[in-house]
Amino acid sequence: MYADGTLTVSVDITNIGSRTGTEVVQLYVHDVAARLVRPDKELKGFAKVELEPGATTTVTFTIDRQALSYYDPAVPGWIAEPGEFHVLIGRSAADIRLRAGFRLLADQE
Repeated sequence: MYADGTLTVSVDITNIGSRTGTEVVQLYVHDVAARLVRPDKELKGFAKVELEPGATTTVTFTIDRQALSYYDPAVPGWIAEPGEFHVLIGRSAADIRLRAGFRLLADQE
């Protein structure tokens, strides 16, 4: 993550068909070693793009610490647990096309 607490994820989408098409690009996050049970894939953003045949566009998502937070009843409150995360890009949760990893640092790091 950047010093301002955000992460920017960009992906190029190309229409390889012969007709204008629409695609929904979805961004999911997976906490690799969460202390509490969390969903395997948490939807954090999506974008609908329309492309002419052969056209390419870049879809960009920005996520912040708040997007990585979850409610911890032991605190009680919202926390962003430091550690390893995966960002997943796909057409749906069942159709992931790209994966990358990143590390969320503790507030004082």
